[in-house]
Amino acid sequence: MVTPHRESRVLGLIPARGGSKSLPRKNVRLLAGRPLIVHSIEAARASRTIDRVVVSTDDEEIAETARRHGAEVPFLRPVRLAEDDTPDLPVFRHALEWFDEHEGWQPELIVQLRPTSPLRRPEDIDRAVEMLDDRPKADSVRSVAEPLENPYKMWSVTADQWLAPILTSDLREAFNLPRQLLPAVFWQTGAIDATRRRTIMDLRSMTGEHIAPLIVDTLGAVDIDTDASLDLVDWMIRTGRVPWMVPPSAASTSKHRPTRRPKLLVLDFDGVLTDNRVWVNEAGDETVVFDRGDGMGIRLLREAGVDVLVLSTEENPIVEVRCGKLRIPFQQGLVDKQAALLQWVGEHEIDLADVAYVGNDLNDLGCLQIVGLAVAVRDSHPDVRAQAHITLTRPGGSGAVREICDLIRSLGD
Repeated sequence: MVTPHRESRVLGLIPARGGSKSLPRKNVRLLAGRPLIVHSIEAARASRTIDRVVVSTDDEEIAETARRHGAEVPFLRPVRLAEDDTPDLPVFRHALEWFDEHEGWQPELIVQLRPTSPLRRPEDIDRAVEMLDDRPKADSVRSVAEPLENPYKMWSVTADQWLAPILTSDLREAFNLPRQLLPAVFWQTGAIDATRRRTIMDLRSMTGEHIAPLIVDTLGAVDIDTDASLDLVDWMIRTGRVPWMVPPSAASTSKHRPTRRPKLLVLDFDGVLTDNRVWVNEAGDETVVFDRGDGMGIRLLREAGVDVLVLSTEENPIVEVRCGKLRIPFQQGLVDKQAALLQWVGEHEIDLADVAYVGNDLNDLGCLQIVGLAVAVRDSHPDVRAQAHITLTRPGGSGAVREICDLIRSLGD
């Protein structure tokens, strides 16, 4: 059976089951504004050596999230291979057997990228593949880092309640020595494991006997399995503690330059068409500020053949007045903006890939995650900037809408 992938040599496989007791739905929980699994997908796609990026999952939501962010999900993993105690080997054998049976494809090298260890450099993925190419004797490569605590200083408790060192050494009382005098040891990070097909299928092992060390930065040695660990890694990314991960504050228009003109521009109202502030007089009347340039931008965009829609969580007469003046449809008082958007595009037969959405706050994330062009105004919440393909140079209510309208008009059909 000949397929377009027949000549592909390296498979990047991301295992992501739906169940998790310690951190429910962890693979789609947001980390720095993106679903956790997306960080692994992006690293794989940025690699020079991985030919195909595939997610093995039993869960439809994870599968859809993976596809939306550029990974393949050609099959759903059987439930029996997605239990709490399921080891890696049968999961990987299942994937390789599926490709062999359905595509006649047998990748030479398989790179495992666990979503729960998202802090990895694409160039380290390439190093792992190159190490297998350079060392024919190696059955696999495993990423390791120096541990924060040296196991020569670790203890067990005997049956009669005495401390006993876990490791023994030729060094006298190694546990009393400075760490600089102790043997070098490494902890497996879980971020990158590269294995030969023959190791998995013939040796029936994920590692084999000869495991080459891929020594990586200790900063990447994380395993997300609790809310606390998720929060810690989120903080590390946002504050730039992990220099190779782009923090949300670094988002800019250079992050993603669209090449095709969307058919529909969807705007949040408060914080996008307004500056998110409101003035209230003693009678309780509210006043907000708009930018006249935004109105001109919308008019020119509609003349260019692009439809415009406003979706607002708030219910306020100002929404109706402003949208009426701009002659654009609107919906307000929405509890679920994503559901409203999906209904709209379904009724008007518009592909989500042809939709641009501009938002500024957390209630916009659902829409930003499903459209072809996700846009944040400059003063958006950090999670919104992280999710967006483009962060505008202008804040909401101060020309941001005009900026995106002009950008869209500059694109070809």
